[in-house]
Amino acid sequence: MKVAAFLGLLPMADAFATLSARTTAHRALSAATGDSIEFSKYEGLGNDFILIDDRDKVSPSLTPEQSERLCDRNFCVGGDGVVFALKAPEEGDFDFTMRIYNSDGSEPEMCGNGIRCFAQFLQDLGEDAESYRINTLAGPIIPVMNSDNTITVDMGEPILDGPSVPTTLAPNSEHNSVLEQTHTCNGKEWKISMVSMGNPHAIIFVDDLENDIDFETDGPALESDTSVFPAKTNVEFVQVMSPTHLKMKVWERGAGPTLACGTGTCALVVAAIRAGKIPRPGKEGVRVTLPGGDLFIEWREENNKVYMKGPATLSFQGKASLK
Repeated sequence: MKVAAFLGLLPMADAFATLSARTTAHRALSAATGDSIEFSKYEGLGNDFILIDDRDKVSPSLTPEQSERLCDRNFCVGGDGVVFALKAPEEGDFDFTMRIYNSDGSEPEMCGNGIRCFAQFLQDLGEDAESYRINTLAGPIIPVMNSDNTITVDMGEPILDGPSVPTTLAPNSEHNSVLEQTHTCNGKEWKISMVSMGNPHAIIFVDDLENDIDFETDGPALESDTSVFPAKTNVEFVQVMSPTHLKMKVWERGAGPTLACGTGTCALVVAAIRAGKIPRPGKEGVRVTLPGGDLFIEWREENNKVYMKGPATLSFQGKASLK
């Protein structure tokens, strides 16, 4: 039985896993071979993360290589990424800093599902607050704890300027943006809209998610097409179900297929409104169905900010031995 699957049957248990330390980089700041590290496993609509309490540190206690090993679902704990709760920077009005390493060891600027898990982790650690001001590589992000056990995150304003996303696709819409621009990849012609929520997203609208794409080949081909996505990109395939309901599949940069992507959900709602696929919704937001469940997204006209509402749940806690 897989370690992660077995541990999932033991909520709050003291689970053990092995972790190979395959690098000496940042050894002074990170855990060394022979140490053990406590973790908590959280999920947001099935997008699962290993949370590390580093509130006494300014840098993650694991290296990217160690984090990659920890995310291995066959030989270790398993997860889509490792999220570190760090000290707030000395400058600026922040409560904490969030850093994340993907399951391939790369570091994204932000993660929407990850920051909901981060906020729930802080509350479970006793950092009781109605909201938190989090320092991320994508800038300040503010999650708010709701009374219905969901979390609403102020994701900030979308970045539409093509070169800033970044993409080299030719801008073809207002704000120097890329909106349903034609591009050929993997032997197919796509209409791609580009939006950044602090990290790049390529949004593609299709008539039928099950029949119009070859997800396992189109996803990675588009993600790694550095001819137009110099920093690679997250890829969202979207089907419009109704004026208030979208359905999507995501191929995440550095993680591959996942059950949910918070920043991607925000980006695709912005793209759908801009492309005239749906009207701009009210406070109730747009329902976006992902493989792991539903998120609700609002793009507010008065301040241009995007708000994401969804759950984050503790799965189990444990200790990993660095062997």
